[in-house]
Amino acid sequence: MIRYIAKRLLMMIPILLGISFIVLLLIDLVPGDPARQALGVTAKAYQLEEFREVNGLNDSFPVRYVRFIGNVLQGDLGKSYINKTDVLSDIMQRFPYTLMIVSLSMALSLCIGIPLGVYAATHQYTWKDNAAIFTSLFCVSMPAFWFSLILVQIFAVKLRILPSSGIDQWQGWILPIVSLALGYAAIIARQIRSDLLEVIRQDYITTARAKGQTEGKVLYRHALKNALIPTVLLSGSIFGMSLSGALIAEVIFSIPGMGSYTLSGLQNRDYPVIQGSVLFLAMVFSLVILIVDLIFAFIDPRIRSQYIKKRKRVSGGLNDGKV
Repeated sequence: MIRYIAKRLLMMIPILLGISFIVLLLIDLVPGDPARQALGVTAKAYQLEEFREVNGLNDSFPVRYVRFIGNVLQGDLGKSYINKTDVLSDIMQRFPYTLMIVSLSMALSLCIGIPLGVYAATHQYTWKDNAAIFTSLFCVSMPAFWFSLILVQIFAVKLRILPSSGIDQWQGWILPIVSLALGYAAIIARQIRSDLLEVIRQDYITTARAKGQTEGKVLYRHALKNALIPTVLLSGSIFGMSLSGALIAEVIFSIPGMGSYTLSGLQNRDYPVIQGSVLFLAMVFSLVILIVDLIFAFIDPRIRSQYIKKRKRVSGGLNDGKV
């Protein structure tokens, strides 16, 4: 297992290099002058040129890319052109807010999606199943930003029971978390319904029923346990979608997380902020996918047995070669 983890960590290197290359290339192609954005419209020509020279903006793209990668390897993501602050320190201050939104929205989506999927599967082809499918399709089809604005209009403007922005009170977390969770809960519900319907048709479920076990015991002890395995893999993708959705929710609800930080970098053409934020989020997402794969291998005995057999074949071939 240690070799597998090491192999996956090594695979992250070309992925992060590719992401950083694409990000630098795209922001280099976008029209605009970061020096003008940083110094303002009243800056003189010599001041703009000095700014570009100091920050290496006059260098070619390959030179800037190699320099950026070299700084990243030293733990330096650069300094903001606008605030003159260390980008990594800013990310460490803002990322906990994003992580809080993502974690709570995922927890809520699982609490809603799993029971809804089970309910739809156990009432297949009834109006209850159709209602659950319609609800999930409706939630999946809604853009997160639109749903966030609708929640603000209803609960903050009309009913005035929740704040429309800010997290000074715990109530400020409710709307951004709910706006993210419902869409992902619908995805989970559809996945659970599909997998559970497939599992309950298996022979071992029929055997469990033939032994006289109650339907609830068959459903929750045997069927649901196996139907949840694909959802573990799905959770990794949901985490990535939650990161992007959280960035939008943070802007709408004025939460000082990675979303507002990245948006300010985009608006001001603050290269270090854009590069550092995207690279950091990509690294977090890659680590989450690795953790999900490890959990999947742990809960699914078939994956563990395949890994053990492969390891035995490799070790056996090495021993044969030595002999």
